[in-house]
Amino acid sequence: MMSKLKIVLPVLLVLLGGVYKFVLAKPAPVHKPKIAGEVYILQKDFLINLKGGRFAKLNAALVLKEGYLAAPAAGGHSAPSAPPTGYGVMPQEAVIRSIITDTLTDMSATRLQREKSRLKVQAAILKRINTQTDVEAEDVLFTDVAIQ
Repeated sequence: MMSKLKIVLPVLLVLLGGVYKFVLAKPAPVHKPKIAGEVYILQKDFLINLKGGRFAKLNAALVLKEGYLAAPAAGGHSAPSAPPTGYGVMPQEAVIRSIITDTLTDMSATRLQREKSRLKVQAAILKRINTQTDVEAEDVLFTDVAIQ
C-alpha cells in the first residue's frame, strides 16, 4: 500500500500542477510594441526653399506596415538594380521624396518650427503618400529639422 502511495501522490501533484498552469492561471501579459511597424529612414537630406528667402534642411523617415519591405515585389521581375547613391531600397522612394518636397516648398518657417503645425504637415504628407503611391505607410517622421 505504501509503495502505491509513493507513485500515486507525485502523479497526482504533477496532474494538479498542470491543471493549474494551463486552466486556472492567468496568461502572461503580451507585450505590445509602441511602434507596430518598420521605420524606414530616407537616406538623403531634404533642402527645402521656404517663404521669405528662408530654407529648411531636414531628414525624414516613414513608419511602414510590418513586413512591407520584406515582401517580394509584384510582377515577377528579376532582382532590381541598385538604387542611385544616397537612395534606399524602397521602390517608390523618388515619389515619396517628391511628395515631401512639393508639400514643404514655399511653406512658412513657423509651420515647421511649431510642433502642432508640423504634425499637421506630417499628416498631410502621409495622406498624399497613401493616396498617390503603393507604399503602406503608417506615419511620417521628421527626424532632424534645421531652419535658416
